[in-house]
Amino acid sequence: VQLQASGGGFVQTGDALRLSCAVSRPTFSAYDLAWFRQAPGKERQIVGVMPWRGDRRWYADSVKGRFTISRNNAKDTVWLQMNSLKPEDTAFYYCAAKTDSSPLYEISNYIYWGQGTQVTVSS
Repeated sequence: VQLQASGGGFVQTGDALRLSCAVSRPTFSAYDLAWFRQAPGKERQIVGVMPWRGDRRWYADSVKGRFTISRNNAKDTVWLQMNSLKPEDTAFYYCAAKTDSSPLYEISNYIYWGQGTQVTVSS
């Protein structure tokens, strides 16, 4: 499984951005996908999770109500819509995937990672 994130940029507080994660995978393989972010000097943190079946989306409290994950399995694309951006959202954003049934919310379970895209929110 290979992933490529895109869509980052430099925006103002209150603006919106949509990140995309393009997934290349073997035919008939299912995967759970998560978005993570890492700010300078801080640990990587989970932002949100979109399971393969899409019925148990989960978001970190810091982004709940502002960020939305969606996916199109036929197109192998997952999006992270980020609204009402704040300076504290500034980070490198990564999409990551796992293909087994391990817990969704642990970073160590995600073994496929995209290269990341930078999001900078100016105050």
